[in-house]
Amino acid sequence: MTATESAPAIVPSFDDEEDSGRKLAIICSKGNLDMAYPGLILGNAALGEGVETHLFFTFWGFDMIVKSRMNNLQFSPAGNAAMHLPFKDIHLPQALAPAMTGAATKMLKKQIADLGVPEVPAFLDQIVGAGGHLWACRLSAEMMHLDASALRDDVEGIINASDFIEKTAGAQLLFI
Repeated sequence: MTATESAPAIVPSFDDEEDSGRKLAIICSKGNLDMAYPGLILGNAALGEGVETHLFFTFWGFDMIVKSRMNNLQFSPAGNAAMHLPFKDIHLPQALAPAMTGAATKMLKKQIADLGVPEVPAFLDQIVGAGGHLWACRLSAEMMHLDASALRDDVEGIINASDFIEKTAGAQLLFI
């Protein structure tokens, strides 16, 4: 091939109706409200495309599946230097951020609801209803002194990282 010739474009086929065997493994490691949604949105989108989807909750991501915590996820602008006020392109001064958690959480929940996106527990219900799998990290459960009774009933098990790797062999992996 000469410098003036180009290789033919490789265009993926999205019309294939057969089961592609694709898998997506999402590791949810954050329990604050703004970090809960990326994994849920991506997992839901994958399920909508027929992709086998597994979510593994570890460290603070456990807050998303612990019955006593999952309805009270917070959004803290502290440490988020990119945070700006929604009505102006003005960054929130970090000195004010710690006192703003309640207001910031309320604002974010309203913005999410206005877009028709369900709250975290309802979103997890939707994911499970669409065939998604929820897994809890054994190490995190032991660190937090929690057992299966503290978790959502639809968490399929408390497993170690090696078990998760085995269950999701060949999957695309996202760490959030």
